[in-house]
Amino acid sequence: MLLLCVAVAGIAQQNNKVFDIDLWQQGLPNSNGMDSPPFDESIGNFKPSIRVFLPDSRVATGKAVLICPGGAYVHLAYHHEGYDWAPYFNKMGIAAIVLKYRMPKRGHKEVPYSDAEEAMRLIKSHALQWNINPDDVGIMGSSAGGHLASTVAVRSTGNLRPDFQILFYPVITMDKKYTHMGSHDNLLGPGASKELEEKYSNEKQVTGNTPPAFIVYSDDDDVVAPDNGVNYYLALRKHGIPASLHIYPSGGHGWGILESFLYKNQMLNDLEVWLKTCKPGKK
Repeated sequence: MLLLCVAVAGIAQQNNKVFDIDLWQQGLPNSNGMDSPPFDESIGNFKPSIRVFLPDSRVATGKAVLICPGGAYVHLAYHHEGYDWAPYFNKMGIAAIVLKYRMPKRGHKEVPYSDAEEAMRLIKSHALQWNINPDDVGIMGSSAGGHLASTVAVRSTGNLRPDFQILFYPVITMDKKYTHMGSHDNLLGPGASKELEEKYSNEKQVTGNTPPAFIVYSDDDDVVAPDNGVNYYLALRKHGIPASLHIYPSGGHGWGILESFLYKNQMLNDLEVWLKTCKPGKK
């Protein structure tokens, strides 16, 4: 009986380190036209929320990362591009916070961005409670989630600007010559103007205050061209922003933290070294 009680207490303590919080509890600031209850993820109607994975307090470093899964701005791959990353980060003492954001539904472009900013605001407001350093909170995204993460990195200001960015095979540009057209059309609409495309081409929005970046692609990615990341890297470099660009020989697109990615261990080692040496960006 004593052993059972200890085991139950241990499980409860562990579960307290993983919990969900709804965004916008006082009401949504904007709408994509279908983001009301009952939420139905099968049709892309996601309830904006975060799932928080806190590391053991004995190893916590104070660093945290907000994770934006990809899905072409029409769905969310929140397991292998989200939740499944938590053990990797927690082992290093880093809090992992996975965002479920609302889809733009072909033109409601501010909706996912506002969800990401609200998640960042929520993390900062709970920093003391969650044992997080509010000046060491980064953002991470994969594919279209990488576009969202880099949008927050180049557009958000002050306390809401991430301190670093981690981008896996990200959509960066909205230039039709080498963007991912599904993400382009789902975010901006198929008839987007050149001006709107330029505004959401994040390689053109880099400034001297954009946070440091870790960027990863596979050379054979035929979904999101590595040109996206190369041009973003060059823009960061032009503005004196520390950046690390890795293009592995193969792997295609969408591998997240799957075991099937041949270069998984190398990639994780590269990221771990970068996280330990990267200095937070300017505010």
